[in-house]
Amino acid sequence: MMANLTIGISDLKVCRPPDVLVTYALGSCVGICLLDSVTEVGGLSHIMLPDSTQATNGAATPMRFADTAIPMLVNEMVKLGASRSRLKAKIAGGAVMFATTSDRFNIGERNVAAVKAALRKEGIPIIAEDTGLNYGRTVFFYPQTGIMEIKAAAKGNKQL
Repeated sequence: MMANLTIGISDLKVCRPPDVLVTYALGSCVGICLLDSVTEVGGLSHIMLPDSTQATNGAATPMRFADTAIPMLVNEMVKLGASRSRLKAKIAGGAVMFATTSDRFNIGERNVAAVKAALRKEGIPIIAEDTGLNYGRTVFFYPQTGIMEIKAAAKGNKQL
């Protein structure tokens, strides 16, 4: 029986079909979907900030940061039977939710850059992305098909 597994902010989950991973309200946060298409093991992480080394409590909340959550997600997927060498990524989010004149405050853009750097460090290619711009997104990830469905009130739905 299929279940929708909800990933909250600063959270991650892994599953096998027929389960579906879903995360709501990605604004400046980034959702990272990983898949081993051979074993159909999928994972989704909802990161809030780019870099744990800049935070006073980074070690206490590793799922909040791109640099610590992505390695955790990979490890959880491997425990479920995924092969690290077959993992592929799809990412969404990283929007600019507030108009600002300072790049320093563009957390969405910094999150996307940090996610890309962390995936590169893990050797995981990004095969699809829907990032940036100025609207929130909800992501449904289907490990059985590898489809990442993005729902955005402002832009409708799309599948990557």
